Amino acid sequence: MYKNFFKPLFDFILSCLGIIILSPFFLIFTPIVAIAMRGNPFFVQKRPGKNGKIFKLIKYRTMTNAKDKDGNLLPDEKRMTGFGKKLRSLSIDELPELFNILLGQMSIVGPRPQLVKDMVFFDDSVILRQSVRPGLTGSAQVNGRNNILWEERFAFDIEYVNSVKFATDIKIIFKTVGKVLKSEDIATEGMETSEDYGDYLLRKGDITENEYNEKVGFSKEIISNKKSRKEYYKTIVLKIKNIKSAKKSNDNEIKKTEVTTISENNNE
Repeated sequence: MYKNFFKPLFDFILSCLGIIILSPFFLIFTPIVAIAMRGNPFFVQKRPGKNGKIFKLIKYRTMTNAKDKDGNLLPDEKRMTGFGKKLRSLSIDELPELFNILLGQMSIVGPRPQLVKDMVFFDDSVILRQSVRPGLTGSAQVNGRNNILWEERFAFDIEYVNSVKFATDIKIIFKTVGKVLKSEDIATEGMETSEDYGDYLLRKGDITENEYNEKVGFSKEIISNKKSRKEYYKTIVLKIKNIKSAKKSNDNEIKKTEVTTISENNNE
Protein backbone atom coordinates (compact mmCIF):
# COMPACT_ATOMS: atom_id res chain seq x y z
CA MET A 1 0.00 0.00 0.00
CA TYR A 2 2.75 2.47 0.96
CA LYS A 3 4.97 1.71 -2.03
CA ASN A 4 2.26 2.01 -4.69
CA PHE A 5 -0.02 4.68 -3.22
CA PHE A 6 1.22 6.67 -0.22
CA LYS A 7 4.85 6.99 -1.36
CA PRO A 8 3.95 8.63 -4.74
CA LEU A 9 1.42 10.83 -2.90
CA PHE A 10 3.99 11.93 -0.33
CA ASP A 11 6.50 12.60 -3.12
CA PHE A 12 4.03 14.88 -4.89
CA ILE A 13 3.04 16.75 -1.72
CA LEU A 14 6.60 17.15 -0.40
CA SER A 15 7.99 18.26 -3.78
CA CYS A 16 5.17 20.82 -4.10
CA LEU A 17 5.88 22.17 -0.62
CA GLY A 18 9.62 22.17 -1.29
CA ILE A 19 9.25 24.13 -4.53
CA ILE A 20 6.87 26.65 -2.93
CA ILE A 21 9.11 27.19 0.11
CA LEU A 22 12.26 27.41 -2.00
CA SER A 23 10.76 29.55 -4.77
CA PRO A 24 12.42 32.77 -3.47
CA PHE A 25 15.71 30.90 -3.33
CA PHE A 26 15.31 29.59 -6.91
CA LEU A 27 14.44 33.10 -8.17
CA ILE A 28 17.48 34.69 -6.54
CA PHE A 29 20.02 31.88 -6.81
CA THR A 30 19.42 30.77 -10.42
CA PRO A 31 20.76 34.05 -11.92
CA ILE A 32 23.79 33.77 -9.60
CA VAL A 33 24.56 30.31 -11.00
CA ALA A 34 24.09 31.66 -14.55
CA ILE A 35 26.64 34.41 -13.90
CA ALA A 36 29.08 32.04 -12.18
CA MET A 37 28.80 29.46 -14.97
CA ARG A 38 28.77 32.17 -17.68
CA GLY A 39 25.64 30.85 -19.34
CA ASN A 40 22.89 28.29 -18.77
CA PRO A 41 22.61 27.70 -14.99
CA PHE A 42 21.05 24.27 -15.47
CA PHE A 43 22.57 20.93 -16.30
CA VAL A 44 20.03 18.73 -18.08
CA GLN A 45 20.89 15.13 -18.87
CA LYS A 46 18.98 12.04 -19.96
CA ARG A 47 18.94 9.45 -17.18
CA PRO A 48 17.23 6.07 -16.79
CA GLY A 49 14.21 6.07 -14.48
CA LYS A 50 11.73 3.41 -13.44
CA ASN A 51 11.97 0.32 -15.69
CA GLY A 52 14.78 2.05 -17.58
CA LYS A 53 12.50 4.73 -19.04
CA ILE A 54 14.61 7.75 -19.97
CA PHE A 55 13.80 11.15 -18.48
CA LYS A 56 15.60 14.50 -18.38
CA LEU A 57 17.19 15.09 -15.00
CA ILE A 58 17.75 18.74 -14.08
CA LYS A 59 20.45 20.05 -11.74
CA TYR A 60 22.34 23.27 -11.21
CA ARG A 61 25.47 23.35 -13.35
CA THR A 62 28.73 22.83 -11.45
CA MET A 63 31.13 22.41 -14.37
CA THR A 64 31.91 24.51 -17.43
CA ASN A 65 31.54 23.24 -21.00
CA ALA A 66 35.26 23.72 -21.75
CA LYS A 67 36.44 21.52 -24.65
CA ASP A 68 39.77 20.54 -26.16
CA LYS A 69 40.93 21.41 -29.68
CA ASP A 70 39.02 18.41 -31.07
CA GLY A 71 35.74 19.54 -29.53
CA ASN A 72 35.69 16.96 -26.73
CA LEU A 73 34.78 17.97 -23.19
CA LEU A 74 37.78 18.31 -20.91
CA PRO A 75 38.09 15.97 -17.88
CA ASP A 76 35.83 16.76 -14.91
CA GLU A 77 38.68 18.06 -12.76
CA LYS A 78 39.51 20.70 -15.41
CA ARG A 79 35.90 21.82 -15.82
CA MET A 80 34.91 21.89 -12.16
CA THR A 81 34.86 25.41 -10.74
CA GLY A 82 35.36 26.53 -7.13
CA PHE A 83 31.75 27.69 -7.11
CA GLY A 84 30.66 24.31 -8.47
CA LYS A 85 32.58 22.47 -5.74
CA LYS A 86 30.75 24.51 -3.13
CA LEU A 87 27.37 23.68 -4.70
CA ARG A 88 28.23 19.98 -4.65
CA SER A 89 29.54 20.04 -1.07
CA LEU A 90 26.20 21.46 0.10
CA SER A 91 24.19 19.37 -2.41
CA ILE A 92 22.53 22.58 -3.63
CA ASP A 93 23.05 21.43 -7.22
CA GLU A 94 20.47 18.67 -6.59
CA LEU A 95 17.59 20.97 -5.57
CA PRO A 96 16.11 21.42 -9.09
CA GLU A 97 15.39 17.67 -9.05
CA LEU A 98 12.34 18.59 -6.96
CA PHE A 99 10.71 19.37 -10.31
CA ASN A 100 11.56 15.83 -11.53
CA ILE A 101 9.86 14.50 -8.40
CA LEU A 102 6.81 16.70 -8.97
CA LEU A 103 6.52 15.31 -12.52
CA GLY A 104 6.58 11.74 -11.19
CA GLN A 105 9.96 10.94 -12.76
CA MET A 106 11.77 10.63 -9.44
CA SER A 107 11.05 10.02 -5.77
CA ILE A 108 12.33 11.66 -2.59
CA VAL A 109 13.95 8.34 -1.62
CA GLY A 110 15.16 5.65 -4.02
CA PRO A 111 18.26 4.47 -5.85
CA ARG A 112 20.07 7.44 -7.37
CA PRO A 113 19.52 7.87 -11.15
CA GLN A 114 22.74 6.71 -12.75
CA LEU A 115 23.90 7.44 -16.29
CA VAL A 116 22.49 5.57 -19.28
CA LYS A 117 26.15 4.74 -19.83
CA ASP A 118 26.09 2.98 -16.44
CA MET A 119 22.81 1.13 -16.94
CA VAL A 120 23.92 -0.71 -20.09
CA PHE A 121 26.51 -2.50 -17.93
CA PHE A 122 23.96 -3.68 -15.32
CA ASP A 123 23.52 -7.45 -15.05
CA ASP A 124 20.50 -9.29 -13.64
CA SER A 125 21.72 -8.81 -10.06
CA VAL A 126 21.69 -5.03 -10.49
CA ILE A 127 18.94 -4.17 -12.99
CA LEU A 128 16.24 -4.71 -10.32
CA ARG A 129 17.21 -1.29 -8.89
CA GLN A 130 15.40 0.16 -11.91
CA SER A 131 12.08 -1.34 -10.80
CA VAL A 132 11.34 1.76 -8.69
CA ARG A 133 11.59 5.46 -9.37
CA PRO A 134 15.08 6.85 -8.74
CA GLY A 135 15.51 9.07 -5.70
CA LEU A 136 16.86 12.44 -4.68
CA THR A 137 18.58 10.46 -1.95
CA GLY A 138 18.83 6.78 -1.16
CA SER A 139 20.21 4.03 1.05
CA ALA A 140 23.57 4.01 -0.73
CA GLN A 141 23.85 7.80 -0.35
CA VAL A 142 23.64 7.63 3.46
CA ASN A 143 25.97 4.64 3.65
CA GLY A 144 29.02 5.98 1.86
CA ARG A 145 27.58 7.63 -1.26
CA ASN A 146 30.42 7.98 -3.79
CA ASN A 147 33.11 6.65 -1.46
CA ILE A 148 32.05 3.00 -1.46
CA LEU A 149 32.53 0.39 -4.19
CA TRP A 150 29.91 0.06 -6.91
CA GLU A 151 29.07 -3.44 -5.65
CA GLU A 152 28.30 -2.00 -2.22
CA ARG A 153 26.15 0.79 -3.67
CA PHE A 154 24.12 -1.71 -5.66
CA ALA A 155 23.74 -3.99 -2.63
CA PHE A 156 22.20 -1.10 -0.68
CA ASP A 157 19.95 -0.25 -3.65
CA ILE A 158 18.66 -3.82 -4.05
CA GLU A 159 18.11 -4.16 -0.30
CA TYR A 160 15.99 -0.99 -0.40
CA VAL A 161 14.02 -2.06 -3.50
CA ASN A 162 13.17 -5.40 -1.90
CA SER A 163 11.67 -3.68 1.16
CA VAL A 164 10.29 -0.19 0.53
CA LYS A 165 8.88 1.06 3.84
CA PHE A 166 7.77 4.41 5.26
CA ALA A 167 10.02 4.04 8.32
CA THR A 168 13.03 3.34 6.10
CA ASP A 169 12.34 6.41 3.95
CA ILE A 170 12.07 8.67 7.01
CA LYS A 171 15.30 7.26 8.41
CA ILE A 172 17.12 7.85 5.10
CA ILE A 173 15.81 11.43 4.86
CA PHE A 174 17.11 12.32 8.33
CA LYS A 175 20.46 10.62 7.64
CA THR A 176 20.71 12.58 4.39
CA VAL A 177 20.35 15.88 6.25
CA GLY A 178 23.24 14.87 8.48
CA LYS A 179 25.41 13.89 5.52
CA VAL A 180 24.70 17.18 3.73
CA LEU A 181 25.52 19.25 6.82
CA LYS A 182 28.83 17.39 7.17
CA SER A 183 29.51 17.48 3.37
CA GLU A 184 30.53 13.82 3.46
CA ASP A 185 31.27 11.43 0.56
CA ILE A 186 30.55 13.98 -2.19
CA ALA A 187 33.01 12.47 -4.67
CA THR A 188 35.01 9.28 -5.08
CA GLU A 189 38.31 9.66 -3.25
CA GLY A 190 40.97 11.06 -5.58
CA MET A 191 38.39 12.21 -8.14
CA GLU A 192 36.29 15.35 -8.62
CA THR A 193 33.18 13.25 -9.30
CA SER A 194 32.15 9.61 -9.15
CA GLU A 195 33.75 7.08 -11.50
CA ASP A 196 31.36 5.75 -14.15
CA TYR A 197 30.39 2.10 -13.63
CA GLY A 198 31.67 0.98 -17.03
CA ASP A 199 35.01 2.73 -16.41
CA TYR A 200 35.18 0.95 -13.06
CA LEU A 201 34.60 -2.46 -14.66
CA LEU A 202 37.20 -1.75 -17.34
CA ARG A 203 39.77 -0.60 -14.77
CA LYS A 204 39.18 -3.77 -12.75
CA GLY A 205 39.56 -5.94 -15.83
CA ASP A 206 36.03 -7.36 -15.55
CA ILE A 207 35.34 -6.39 -19.18
CA THR A 208 37.52 -5.97 -22.24
CA GLU A 209 38.08 -2.68 -24.02
CA ASN A 210 36.03 -3.97 -26.96
CA GLU A 211 33.12 -4.84 -24.66
CA TYR A 212 33.40 -1.43 -23.07
CA ASN A 213 33.38 0.43 -26.39
CA GLU A 214 30.45 -1.66 -27.65
CA LYS A 215 28.35 -0.90 -24.54
CA VAL A 216 29.23 2.81 -24.56
CA GLY A 217 28.27 2.98 -28.24
CA PHE A 218 24.97 1.28 -27.43
CA SER A 219 24.27 3.79 -24.63
CA LYS A 220 24.77 6.66 -27.08
CA GLU A 221 22.33 4.99 -29.50
CA ILE A 222 19.72 4.67 -26.73
CA ILE A 223 20.08 8.35 -25.87
CA SER A 224 19.90 9.61 -29.45
CA ASN A 225 17.59 7.08 -31.14
CA LYS A 226 13.95 7.03 -30.00
CA LYS A 227 13.25 3.61 -31.54
CA SER A 228 16.27 2.02 -29.83
CA ARG A 229 15.21 3.64 -26.57
CA LYS A 230 11.71 2.14 -26.79
CA GLU A 231 13.04 -1.32 -27.61
CA TYR A 232 15.50 -1.21 -24.73
CA TYR A 233 12.75 -0.03 -22.38
CA LYS A 234 10.64 -3.08 -23.34
CA THR A 235 13.65 -5.33 -22.71
CA ILE A 236 14.22 -3.88 -19.24
CA VAL A 237 10.52 -4.18 -18.30
CA LEU A 238 10.48 -7.86 -19.35
CA LYS A 239 13.76 -8.59 -17.58
CA ILE A 240 12.56 -7.03 -14.31
CA LYS A 241 9.26 -8.92 -14.57
CA ASN A 242 11.11 -12.23 -15.02
CA ILE A 243 13.47 -11.51 -12.13
CA LYS A 244 10.56 -10.68 -9.81
CA SER A 245 8.66 -13.76 -10.93
CA ALA A 246 11.68 -16.00 -10.30
CA LYS A 247 12.25 -14.40 -6.90
CA LYS A 248 8.60 -14.91 -5.94
CA SER A 249 8.75 -18.57 -6.97
CA ASN A 250 11.96 -19.04 -4.99
CA ASP A 251 10.44 -17.37 -1.91
CA ASN A 252 7.38 -19.64 -2.17
CA GLU A 253 9.60 -22.72 -2.35
CA ILE A 254 11.51 -21.58 0.73
CA LYS A 255 8.24 -21.03 2.62
CA LYS A 256 7.00 -24.51 1.61
CA THR A 257 10.25 -26.04 2.82
CA GLU A 258 10.01 -24.19 6.13
CA VAL A 259 6.39 -25.27 6.65
CA THR A 260 7.30 -28.89 5.83
CA THR A 261 10.23 -28.80 8.23
CA ILE A 262 8.10 -27.36 11.05
CA SER A 263 5.40 -29.96 10.42
CA GLU A 264 7.91 -32.81 10.49
CA ASN A 265 9.42 -31.51 13.72
CA ASN A 266 5.98 -31.30 15.34
CA ASN A 267 5.25 -34.91 14.38
CA GLU A 268 8.39 -36.23 15.96
